[in-house]
Amino acid sequence: MQATLDIDKISDIVQSAIKEDIGKGDITSEIFIQRDSKSEGIFIAKEDGIVAGLPVARYVFSQIDKNLIFTSNIEDGSRINKDTTIANVKGSTLSILSAERLVLNFLQRLSGIATLTNRFVEKVKGHKTQIMDTRKTTPAWRYLERYAVRVGGGVNHRMGLYDQILIKDNHLKIMRVDRKKNGSFTELIRKAREQTGNGVLIEVEIEDIINVKDALDAGVDIIMFDNMEPSKISEAVNMVRAYEKVRDTATDKAILTEASGNITLENVEAYAQTGVNRISIGAITHSAKSLDISLEIV
Repeated sequence: MQATLDIDKISDIVQSAIKEDIGKGDITSEIFIQRDSKSEGIFIAKEDGIVAGLPVARYVFSQIDKNLIFTSNIEDGSRINKDTTIANVKGSTLSILSAERLVLNFLQRLSGIATLTNRFVEKVKGHKTQIMDTRKTTPAWRYLERYAVRVGGGVNHRMGLYDQILIKDNHLKIMRVDRKKNGSFTELIRKAREQTGNGVLIEVEIEDIINVKDALDAGVDIIMFDNMEPSKISEAVNMVRAYEKVRDTATDKAILTEASGNITLENVEAYAQTGVNRISIGAITHSAKSLDISLEIV
């Protein structure tokens, strides 16, 4: 399924970027370029990857100069090779030069995230495991970066603190909950369910297999295995599946399992082999290298 992008949700980001970069105008180009000058620029990939952000590029150009004509040769999600011509833009030279860095910043950053995400996705191909992002995103860019994750074949975790409960280690430390004691945080999860109802997902982060039964008995929707070895996660997943077999499957939802923490391209397949439903990886957004793309005037 193709990832969709709501332009209305990126309007503020783009306007802020324009104000930050252009301000009162491109004083260099205005000195040396005649106002009636027309040009064509082409976007060229300087390395292999997955392209993302073409709708954003089109929108940025339209906000700089509505008369610029932007044409993309491919769609977001396309696999590109080095020297591929991605798109072109025609119109006022001054406008093209003013928009150049803004457009490239969006294209390179989003394509880098899509490319890294896709590398993880390819590593787990053949397993029923999804690659998922986290909240480790650039401030104010989360909507865009999560879009790039979807373009790369990944899926999104909760958008923010407001749309899903995730009970993490710091919550338990502050409440002085001993996770090594059976039943220690069952009541916390039940309290969360009472406060929110069934419409909000409840996820709990566990670091020890001893807490799996607690989480299951409390009725969580998702169990995250944080910084656990694949062998332990495999054992925990088997516990979850065994628990599901004795439930009323006609009324009870499947419990999702998630692995997280220090997962790399080198070990991600080992985690997928455990049978977890999803693997959340902060690196696909916070450590993605921008894809090298250039805009050349022809």
